[in-house]
Amino acid sequence: MFTPVGNKELLSIRVADEIEDAIHTGKIQIGEKLPSEFELCNQFGVSRTAVREALRMLSAKGMISIEKGRGIFVRGLTSKNVTDPMHSYLKTKGGASYIIDIIEARYIIEPSIASLAAINRNDDNIERMKQDIEAMRTFEGKPEELAILDMDFHLNIARATQNNLLPLMLKPVFRLMPEIKSKIISDVPEARDSALEWHAKILEAIKEKNPEKSFSLMNEHLGIAKAHAQKMMKIEGMIDLAELKEESVVVVNN
Repeated sequence: MFTPVGNKELLSIRVADEIEDAIHTGKIQIGEKLPSEFELCNQFGVSRTAVREALRMLSAKGMISIEKGRGIFVRGLTSKNVTDPMHSYLKTKGGASYIIDIIEARYIIEPSIASLAAINRNDDNIERMKQDIEAMRTFEGKPEELAILDMDFHLNIARATQNNLLPLMLKPVFRLMPEIKSKIISDVPEARDSALEWHAKILEAIKEKNPEKSFSLMNEHLGIAKAHAQKMMKIEGMIDLAELKEESVVVVNN
């Protein structure tokens, strides 16, 4: 099945890449059993250490499962195979600048997503977003859980685009938001009502199939959300007032 990889590069990475490529191209099917470690060593012409490290990497990606006494099997790929590594990477980028980076990335991306959602949404998408807003409106639990409901609304907008890539792009970022949003909700009392007000406006524009209005409203919503985030960061001692960006101060004054 495999050919020797040589010894000029880091062997475990080469082995992992070869197996991963075989899975992606269908040479190895989901649920299929891989050759044993001994057989893989012979086929690749590498040591057992290199093979074991390659299998460890593939297992960490969720591409294979190593079952004691049974063997090594190819797992079915899900969105978690994509979003988990991205989430892990973003999670390591802590600090104040990281929070602003996330808010600004959303500010750039999500207005266009709302615009596309207005064009492609269906009745089921609208109903899901209505349920998200109602769940936020009646929620009485912890800020962290309320923040998850907030992100559900935005994720369902991405799903309404009917573009499968966009929710995958947003999920790792949205998984980081509850921690940030919960602090905003706790420190900035007006943030919850503001989110509900703007969510309702955005939903109505998407329901009307008005892409320009949806873009504009999402743009305003995230500009205000950014100002709330910066206010929270000042309260939490993450930044000084002097560090607030000029355009964000304008949003606060509005």
